[in-house]
Amino acid sequence: MKPVIALVGRPNVGKSTLFNRLTRSRDAIVHDMPGVTRDRHYGEGRLGERAFIAIDTGGMEPGAEGIFVEMGRQAEQAIAESDAVVLVVDGRAGLTPGDRAIAQKLRRSKTPLFIAVNKTEGMQSDTALAEFHELGLPRLAPISAAHGEGVSELMEALLAGFPEKERDEEKDDEGHPRVAIVGRPNVGKSTLVNALVGEERVIAFDKPGTTRDPIEVPFERAGRKYTLIDTAGVRRRGKTGAPVEFFSIVKALEAIEASNVAVLLLDASDGVTEQDAHVAGYILERGRALVIGVNKWDAADADARARVKNELQWKLGFLDFAETHFISAKAGKGMAPLMRSVDAAYAAAMAKLATPKLTRAMIGAVEKQSPPRAGLIRPKLRYAHQGGMNPPRIVIHGNALDQVPESYKRYLEGYFREKFRLVGTPLRIEWRTSKNPYANKRKRLH
Repeated sequence: MKPVIALVGRPNVGKSTLFNRLTRSRDAIVHDMPGVTRDRHYGEGRLGERAFIAIDTGGMEPGAEGIFVEMGRQAEQAIAESDAVVLVVDGRAGLTPGDRAIAQKLRRSKTPLFIAVNKTEGMQSDTALAEFHELGLPRLAPISAAHGEGVSELMEALLAGFPEKERDEEKDDEGHPRVAIVGRPNVGKSTLVNALVGEERVIAFDKPGTTRDPIEVPFERAGRKYTLIDTAGVRRRGKTGAPVEFFSIVKALEAIEASNVAVLLLDASDGVTEQDAHVAGYILERGRALVIGVNKWDAADADARARVKNELQWKLGFLDFAETHFISAKAGKGMAPLMRSVDAAYAAAMAKLATPKLTRAMIGAVEKQSPPRAGLIRPKLRYAHQGGMNPPRIVIHGNALDQVPESYKRYLEGYFREKFRLVGTPLRIEWRTSKNPYANKRKRLH
């Protein structure tokens, strides 16, 4: 799994600037989760070949009141989810009592801790760090998040403590579906796993990782192998009394990354929440096949059933390629149809599409509806081939394809989906435009 790095510190020390710097090398995957987080964002970053997840947090203010208390709680959640913590301090403001209090709290955690002394551009590194040696922590790094100075060196030192992912690591699970069960706490994820494993069970064992890692459950059902990835809520560390479970976005992201098919589990009595929609958007963004399960259907009254059906259409309408099942994991109802949809979604995601068949289908789509003209030019689609799987990518070659509108691309997606029965998986279409050999000659004439 990718290392998870939490950025914490007082307000206005440059955490968000550092977060933007870390996630700039790729389109940042930013999740602002109303109702779950307050001023806490998740992003995907990369340093060379090393990928990681960064968490930006709101400012921690020891002894604070009001909204700052809630922001501090969210920062604590980020720390609980993380593999390493970067305490960001202001090198120009110097060491403050707030920095000392936060460092003291972090020192009690077993999570590796790095101190990024920010805003040190134009300063001698020894001078910038001198005051912060008082904290008694060995990993100090002078940086300028705004200018990028020292950021690569900080991340190289941080990531050196984590093993590099083997490129062939994922090949062991090829040949059968890896199914992530994702959703909010108490929607019945673990109950669903138990219901699936307990019925027609042949092989089942738990493969626990760390507190934060998803639990993988290989099993067989009706003679077919699967690996279920359960993402039951983690518990916040360092609290007295009963532990409080919270919704871990990191766990959902990691499970989705590791899967071929995601089962998004909803609670019929709660309907479709903003959290559900955000996770659904991430599944679509990562191109994973998807099945929607609406759990606790037997306990929902008529009004709740009508409401959730309506919300599925207008809140999750962008997932119209996915099949929806109304189930009861506790009673074991609806398991067989749900798994048939998982099988169909996996088959569609991993489908191999022959170039002649794709090209014939493309020609049929164009004959039925040609791409619209762009001025005097009508884009010409010449041939198509498959560019990848999970999700299926169809690459279309031709002329002036950069003039094809998004509406026509959606038309082609629907046509290919129906033609090849690609149910339950997103579909990507990419254009490859041939160069116009006369373009330069025209420019010279003018």
